[in-house]
Amino acid sequence: MLKPAFEDFVHYLIVERGVTDNTLNSYQRDLKNYMHYLEKVSRKSVWNDIGRADIIGFLYKLKEDDKSSATVARTISSIRSFHHFLIREQLVNHDASIHIETPKKERKLPVTLSSQDVEALLTIDSNTPLKIRNKAMLELMYATGLRVSELVSLNVSDLHLTMGFVRCMGKGTKERIVPLGDVAKKTVDDYLQDARPALVKRKQDGNKLFVNQHGRPLSRQGFWKILKGIAREAGITKTITPHTLRHSFATHLLENGADLRSVQEMLGHSDISTTQIYTHITKARLKDIYQSYHPRA
Repeated sequence: MLKPAFEDFVHYLIVERGVTDNTLNSYQRDLKNYMHYLEKVSRKSVWNDIGRADIIGFLYKLKEDDKSSATVARTISSIRSFHHFLIREQLVNHDASIHIETPKKERKLPVTLSSQDVEALLTIDSNTPLKIRNKAMLELMYATGLRVSELVSLNVSDLHLTMGFVRCMGKGTKERIVPLGDVAKKTVDDYLQDARPALVKRKQDGNKLFVNQHGRPLSRQGFWKILKGIAREAGITKTITPHTLRHSFATHLLENGADLRSVQEMLGHSDISTTQIYTHITKARLKDIYQSYHPRA
């Protein structure tokens, strides 16, 4: 039976590694597909019988299904972690994932907004509690580069408006402190004073910073829906996601002279190579400017 070891691995991820829900879901999705292939195609039911050829066959199946190189790379990472766990727990006597090569990820430049687009997005009405909340969320997200999961997880106690920073828990439950600008501080303070009390009312579960119209914590899906509606009203035609604001935050900082290490710290990237993608964006934009304005371009 393959499933018991998989369940032990899930328990290990939750208890010992403390992975986020998103990471846990990715592991479970990848490994369930992997086990389904092993049982139905390879006809294997014992982990010690799994060999490198079985993993290669599964990866070929992913490519036949037109999975992206990023998906294949993530799946290989999940399989490797799982097989390392099997070795550590002495459930197998060999590592079937050894020498499995990870395909190079296609590094697509992330979509960012221009300063004019951001201005249009943030120039929204704030004459009702929900609209005041929406403006505060967008200002805070653009001012800090938070992930949407980090934004909706914020508690009121994570704000330190007097000191001008916000505390958030990032990937792998890593805490980081991100500074807040004056505009974001004022907008969030207006929300706390004039809008949030009306939304939370007297509910006991009013600890989350951003809540929906029923006073309950706002979901990631809820924020995405709000953002799409505001972008549409602002006349922004490009596809925009919550991560677009994070990309724009980083890009605009670098364009205006911020150093890469500082941006890495604010974004919560563990590896600076992840942050370096934004230098490619600024270089690409400089090239466009050169082509447009240099007389001999």
